[in-house]
Amino acid sequence: MSWINRVRNALPFTKKESTAETLWHKCSSCHEMIFIKEWEENLSVCPRCDHHGRIGPSERFEQILDAGFILLPTPHVQEDPLKFRDSKRYPDRIKAARAATGDQDALINARGAIDDVPLVMGVQNFAFMGGSMGMGVGAAFIQGVNDAIAHKCPYVIFTAAGGARMQEGILSLMQMPRATVAIQKLHAAGLPYIVVLTDPTTGGVTASYAMLGDIQISEPNALIGFAGQRVIESTIREKLPEGFQRAEYLLDHGMIDMVVHRSELRDTLARVIGYLTPRAAD
Repeated sequence: MSWINRVRNALPFTKKESTAETLWHKCSSCHEMIFIKEWEENLSVCPRCDHHGRIGPSERFEQILDAGFILLPTPHVQEDPLKFRDSKRYPDRIKAARAATGDQDALINARGAIDDVPLVMGVQNFAFMGGSMGMGVGAAFIQGVNDAIAHKCPYVIFTAAGGARMQEGILSLMQMPRATVAIQKLHAAGLPYIVVLTDPTTGGVTASYAMLGDIQISEPNALIGFAGQRVIESTIREKLPEGFQRAEYLLDHGMIDMVVHRSELRDTLARVIGYLTPRAAD
């Protein structure tokens, strides 16, 4: 053992609860160090450069819904139907994702309200295998739609995904038409379907339910697209415009309806739902 290792092992280290990693957050955009309390109080938005950090379902529900919302149980689906294995077994990847996030799959639904207006809300978690769409996500999406129909309220979904889950092959791609049919059922019931695109929303999710909303909202500078920019450039052999596939570019070209800061999302959703939800006659 070298002398430096002996010295390191002899030094008392501070417990994890008070280390720099739990006191400070480094912005992934401007690389500034931000006091973690300030980061959380600012809704995980950088107070220096206004970069919107990625957040999970629990944070999103707390920010958007009134107190007292109810989490819907995660639908049970067959796991690893193809017995898929790459560098790791697929079940091992699922276990690791569940341990890291505390969620059963990449889409979680909750029933609640915004300013006492009821809705069902789904949130995709990019931290769970890149938010990828598999049978579990498809089942959760249909569950959210059916619950909205049963309670005669809108379905709002916050998307964040790298696309379809490769470990489930064609079964993951089948969730695209399943989700589309579910949205048609929601429309047949006369209920709104609202999409909030967050960074990143790509691949098969973009090609299906992420772009079928009655209203398409996005957080600032969110990456939204199907194929990656480098793939497109190498295919068409042209340089793409600055900001291509970012929320503001899509807004300028009519692909989405509005770009809304996270601090204004709750009020914006309340207003949009008020416009789209039929009111009972007095």
